[in-house]
Amino acid sequence: MRSVLKQERRPNLKQALPADATAFVSASVLLQRLHDEAPVDHFTLGWLMSRMHKRSFGLIMLLLGVVAVAPGVSIVAGLLLMIPAFQMILGHNMPVFPRRVAARPLPTRHLAALVQHAVPVLRSLEKLIHPRWPTPFDATKRLVGAVVVLLNVALLFTPIPLSNVVPALVIALISLAYLEEDGLLLSIALLASVVVLAVELAAIWETVLGAKWVFALWY
Repeated sequence: MRSVLKQERRPNLKQALPADATAFVSASVLLQRLHDEAPVDHFTLGWLMSRMHKRSFGLIMLLLGVVAVAPGVSIVAGLLLMIPAFQMILGHNMPVFPRRVAARPLPTRHLAALVQHAVPVLRSLEKLIHPRWPTPFDATKRLVGAVVVLLNVALLFTPIPLSNVVPALVIALISLAYLEEDGLLLSIALLASVVVLAVELAAIWETVLGAKWVFALWY
């Protein structure tokens, strides 16, 4: 009888946990929650990071990767991408920005516009992209950070017009796979990054050889 009472008094840990404590939440649902819980007039980058927790790396890199596709702002976006990428390599739990940047108020209407455009696209993509092929979290985070740094170097320093487009798209693909915890898509994206880096390196080498040939004609 006592043993039965003890078993009844013992808390059920699985039931004690919130329903979403261990369940995966898709990026589209996460963005919609951010929109619904955002302050009325303004929000801050610090508030956004605190709501995203470990998913903040994926979201920030995805947004910056998409922005980096545009030639006019690719350099700025690429430089900003270096911050979360290096912090991933160092094993940080979430991106850390200077206090002045993290506390700067941003209009909530910008977040609403982002959610309005991004959520329908993400919902369509999530029909194919979903959690599979689980990978070690810390090792994956460091690997993704390192690859993004290398792609950023190619994005910033390849002296060819529109050379930023392909590395930026691969960064966005890697970030989406990391955000959605899709190991299969992440493997494909990392393989694509190897191909892109090889092509970019070959292009830089050809540019250097061409420059040497031009200089040889002058001297």
